[in-house]
Amino acid sequence: MVKQSAPVKKNDIVSLHIEDLTHEGNGVGKIEGYPIFIPYVLPGEKASVKVVKVNKNFGFGKLLEVQKTSPDRVEPPCDVFYKCGGCQIQHMSYRMQLEMKHNQVRNVMRKIAHMPDVPVHDTIGMEDPWRYRNKVAIPVGGKPGNLITGFYQMRSHHIIEDMETCVVQDEVNDRMVEAVRRIASKHGISQYDEKTDRGVLRHIMVRTGRQSNETMIVLITRTSKLPHQKVLVHELVETYPQIKSIMHNINNRRTNVIMGRDTNLLWGEPYIYDTIGDVQFAISAKSFYQVNPPQTKKLYEKALEYANLDENDTVIDAYCGIGTISLFLAQKAKKVYGVEVVPEAIEDAKNNAELNAITNVEFTVGQAEKVMPAWKKQGLNPDVIIVDPPRKGCEVDFLQAMIDMEPKRIVYVSCNPSTLARDLKILADGGYATAEVQPVDMFPQSMHIESVARLERDLSN
Repeated sequence: MVKQSAPVKKNDIVSLHIEDLTHEGNGVGKIEGYPIFIPYVLPGEKASVKVVKVNKNFGFGKLLEVQKTSPDRVEPPCDVFYKCGGCQIQHMSYRMQLEMKHNQVRNVMRKIAHMPDVPVHDTIGMEDPWRYRNKVAIPVGGKPGNLITGFYQMRSHHIIEDMETCVVQDEVNDRMVEAVRRIASKHGISQYDEKTDRGVLRHIMVRTGRQSNETMIVLITRTSKLPHQKVLVHELVETYPQIKSIMHNINNRRTNVIMGRDTNLLWGEPYIYDTIGDVQFAISAKSFYQVNPPQTKKLYEKALEYANLDENDTVIDAYCGIGTISLFLAQKAKKVYGVEVVPEAIEDAKNNAELNAITNVEFTVGQAEKVMPAWKKQGLNPDVIIVDPPRKGCEVDFLQAMIDMEPKRIVYVSCNPSTLARDLKILADGGYATAEVQPVDMFPQSMHIESVARLERDLSN
């Protein structure tokens, strides 16, 4: 048998017509049917490309020049867009971003879930897809007296791209990061070096309540003590009176995980507050809270619509976190049961229920796949189950536990279309038909997409 080789070699310069986009937002051009993936190009464009990597079935290229430009190409407003790894598709019109994300969900529903006929609605976008993020956790580099802050360069976890502003962050976050960097530099606080596992300041985290205008700063260090702590706190608070909380998180592990286990209050309150719709939330340093509140409201309203609740319905909210979806549902349901494996999140959920005087909710710490069968044995028969898992999707045991509880409806909120499609196929085998899927753009300028799926139990089986 003759071994076939790729029609290009590394360092070849080729002219390609861009035919499609990958789920990561890279353009796809072909030579003799051999696909080459190229960042920063758009369908319909012609581009001069340098081949940088050749595999058996596909290759990767670097854009040299756009020879024919798509009408959907726009000038990125970020000065470091082509270096920073934070955003991937600022060069793409927002109309095309929404279309790309819709196609991404539709494609996995066809290829992975094998459900080509399930309606996938147009992506719900933002009127203004900039400055939406209410949280930033930014690494610190440079040297004592001249610290820098910025996101890691693309395909790097060591090279920080120095930046003073991020166009998808709330402007308050930018100002707070700049203030910490400037004051810490002035007092000679050292940056953490992951290679040597030395230094002090690892990350600066800022959380902002859009509705409350309250700000929390979290200083994440390798060391248990923060040098010049008092003067740093004093100067921050004097500069920005809107700061409500300054926290110190200690991460002494040699890891790329941002936060450590221990968090101490340096100044102010341990929480800031924000609202989504009519529900208020207390947000701690470690709380999982959606980074785009306006779109979160649209996402949760869609989940509530798909749940189709009345005052007699009982609901289980799996992976409930700090109770964000649970408290939305509790406004319509008879009773909501939330389960979450993180104890601190459940404490926050209970506090948030009390904060809103919502009494028809009950929160439990544990693994949903173990807690739910116990609830079933106790006679809990939910009408609806809501699930909002991490990117890896649901474990098979959990999916089976949902199927065994026989709810009328399942509402699946997902941040990963591929694992959503995989899980919908398993649920279909268990008697739950997917009726529709609604993508929601929670992360403009990036390739990520959130979706909500509505499933109904097939009573004919």
